Amino acid sequence: MTSGFPGPAPRSARIDTSVAHPARRYNYWLGGKDNFQADRDSGDAWAAAFPTVRTSARENRRFLQRAVAHLAREAGIRQFLDIGTGIPTADNTHEVAQSIAPECRVVYVDNDPIVLAHARALLTSTPEGATAYLDADLREPERILAHPDLRRTLDLTRPVALMLVAVLHFVPDDEDPYGAVARLLDALPAGSHLVASHATGDHLPALPPRPSGARHDGDPNGLVVLRDRTEFARFFTGLELIEPGVSSVAEWRAEHEPQPRPTAAEVSMYAAVGRKP
Repeated sequence: MTSGFPGPAPRSARIDTSVAHPARRYNYWLGGKDNFQADRDSGDAWAAAFPTVRTSARENRRFLQRAVAHLAREAGIRQFLDIGTGIPTADNTHEVAQSIAPECRVVYVDNDPIVLAHARALLTSTPEGATAYLDADLREPERILAHPDLRRTLDLTRPVALMLVAVLHFVPDDEDPYGAVARLLDALPAGSHLVASHATGDHLPALPPRPSGARHDGDPNGLVVLRDRTEFARFFTGLELIEPGVSSVAEWRAEHEPQPRPTAAEVSMYAAVGRKP
């Protein structure tokens, strides 16, 4: 769906499956099969340094599902912009949203052609709703917002849920993640929401050694940036935080999840949902 849109050469020309990629590593942690040996080796290295990383990945996924369900059911949101989609697993954003309101419309954005190929094959919409898939990067907010497939799918005069789940920690400060989020939110009307989760070192007694294989897809900035609570909350500047505010991904509206819940240290991920007034 991206043919004819101006931009860089297709990323498929630059893919190196011998180098780990976060989306494929995350798929491995979730028990998926859409990954390569480099992703598995990198995932195992991360697990050696942070043994509960698979728990963190699962809880992050469950947070996404709870947040989408809340927005579709309680806030009446019918449009979702999901950036950093990842390789499809069960209960993706559009599946959760459309199970509540079949007319929901979802745009997925990712910068890995392997992710996009799976998305186009597996993420099919209800007849009443719509989905689209963009080859773009969070660091390219103008490209995302101007993309004709986004404009055909979403009505930016009506509220949109901006989903940035487990993606912001791949953008270092010198790549201006705060500016990118602000630009995306500026383009959305009042009543829109930001849904985000982010890796943190706040709950760790000492930061684990950085695993090898953290770089991905030839990107020298492809490392996880651990931000503290204040740094994460800064992404929600000007927004009204939905209860319970900033919390562990394992604790955000998790009353009906299996008990006992993982500890904040076991997941080491913050989560929050904010509404644009």
